[in-house]
Amino acid sequence: MVRIGILNLQGDISEHLEITERALEEMNLKVDVLKVKITEDVSKCDAIIISGGESTVIGKLMEDTGIGKIIVDKKIPVMGTCAGMVLLAKRTDYEQPLLGLVDMEVKRNAFGRQKVSFEDEIEIFGDKFQGVFIRAPHIEKVGENVDILSKYNEKIIAVKSGKYIATAFHPELTGDTLIHRYFIKEALDCAE
Repeated sequence: MVRIGILNLQGDISEHLEITERALEEMNLKVDVLKVKITEDVSKCDAIIISGGESTVIGKLMEDTGIGKIIVDKKIPVMGTCAGMVLLAKRTDYEQPLLGLVDMEVKRNAFGRQKVSFEDEIEIFGDKFQGVFIRAPHIEKVGENVDILSKYNEKIIAVKSGKYIATAFHPELTGDTLIHRYFIKEALDCAE
């Protein structure tokens, strides 16, 4: 049985769990979705979602528990949203633990602090999508093997690199399963 884990260290865990389950229902797929908090749980997963939250805290906890090492060593497909995007990066504008799985440089809080959070329509995968930006980062540079999926005001806000997908915004807060369905399909292709 294929398992998708929602990293349960800090952040939007329940929202990602709900929208992932809804995406699977829409896709008519039987896949286990579970919250993961310890290395043994992560080892059983075929894909991981790292939510928004505080990237420094999540990164430190992943480092302290060994979860980050397992994700990197096992080459588990990852979708990172907001803080999760920061953690997938090779470089950021702040000294913190990173997974370094995507050749990109990320600027944290690029759209401003919490009080200037906003929603706006973006385009991704050829569709319109409501982007929810909360203390959102953006990508300043990408390497050769990174595909840009979306920009907002000329800032890169979503990318794909192999089995890794990163968004600056919070797709789990919209009710729209588009991005989760895309990630699930990609993760299942990797699991075959």
